[in-house]
Amino acid sequence: MPLPADRTALDLLDVHLEALWDGTDPPLPREPVRLAAEREDGLLHWVLDQLRHIPREPQDAFVRQIGSLLTEFRSRRCPWNAAALRLLDDTYTFAATGPRRHEDWAHDVRAVLYRAVPDPRGWLRLDGDRGNDARHTVPAYPFDPPAAAELPSLLYPLEAAAAVAALGIMAEEWQSEPAPVRSRPDRDAVLADARTLLDRYGPTARYWTNATTAASDPAPDFLAAGLQGTASHGFLTSEYVNGLDLLDDLGLIAVSDDEVGVFWSFGAY
Repeated sequence: MPLPADRTALDLLDVHLEALWDGTDPPLPREPVRLAAEREDGLLHWVLDQLRHIPREPQDAFVRQIGSLLTEFRSRRCPWNAAALRLLDDTYTFAATGPRRHEDWAHDVRAVLYRAVPDPRGWLRLDGDRGNDARHTVPAYPFDPPAAAELPSLLYPLEAAAAVAALGIMAEEWQSEPAPVRSRPDRDAVLADARTLLDRYGPTARYWTNATTAASDPAPDFLAAGLQGTASHGFLTSEYVNGLDLLDDLGLIAVSDDEVGVFWSFGAY
């Protein structure tokens, strides 16, 4: 477990790399540099050394290499991060965790969907729309979250094994998926990553989905259906923004005593 100073430095470095990846050029924070100089080993030292050796020009190549460095940094930082990146980084997904602050956890889920809370452990958040200018029009884009009082009526409980499968098929594409998880040679590895992500919430966590197949069965066969065969109550905005239609989605919510995890897959055309 990193010491508080290490975590602060790692968090600062993560923010710095993400800003570089977004095309801005902020000054390098002092704390990561100081700790790396003191220890001359470890993750901070490695990533700063890599950063120093990336040529700044041409700019597009620099940004690509920063993106690769950021992914590797996040993977090395935490096994949970590594599993999230392996499972979900190649598809249009949202994965974020927030604190559980209410008995009625629907309020906490909405806070995550609106990006109003950070990850309590400082772990990875997958959110390609965090800087999307569509959020000027639709603040929770691509979501249009229902009111907290309505949210539970659009969700159905899942058994733990079904939750793993629901998360696993988020590694698929909604259209023209050439290799559904059920037929992949690495099927077990995909499900192991999904299990790693959900293990974070502990053995007493409860799971909900917007998939309508769970209305009559808390253990539907998500693997057999795949994303293309899974219907759901939509949580997405109907606004047509930036030439993109949002038509399909599958969501999974994990609730523990301390945290709420939100995982979502989107079909956009």
